[in-house]
Amino acid sequence: MLGRLNHVAIAVPDLARGTEVYRSMLGATVSAPQAEPAHGVTVVFVELPNTKIELLEPLGENSPIRAFLEKNPAGGIHHVCYEVADILAARDHLKAEGARVLGDGTPKIGAHGKPVLFLHPKDFCGTLVELEQA
Repeated sequence: MLGRLNHVAIAVPDLARGTEVYRSMLGATVSAPQAEPAHGVTVVFVELPNTKIELLEPLGENSPIRAFLEKNPAGGIHHVCYEVADILAARDHLKAEGARVLGDGTPKIGAHGKPVLFLHPKDFCGTLVELEQA
């Protein structure tokens, strides 16, 4: 069911500073900031030869990233994103196996313009998992 690793997401308290660290210190190519109001975040993508790193900061007072940063003020790994061929089939299979899909189970459009779902970290070794339809 799982495809390739799409990205690893790192929550940051200051997106401009995080972007500069990856650009200046690591010499990475970083996308322009992209606001994602439906997800309560602003993101940039660090392009790597085999995957991406997503840096995300809270957008708005109700951002789900805000609580994460309160517990981890310096930031940290927030989630991993795996590609799936059919997000609805993956959701139905995982639910049948007992996994918890966050929200109402309806995919939302993610930062890449494709449907995404999030899976409860307690069901996946303490890691928040995002599925993105490839």
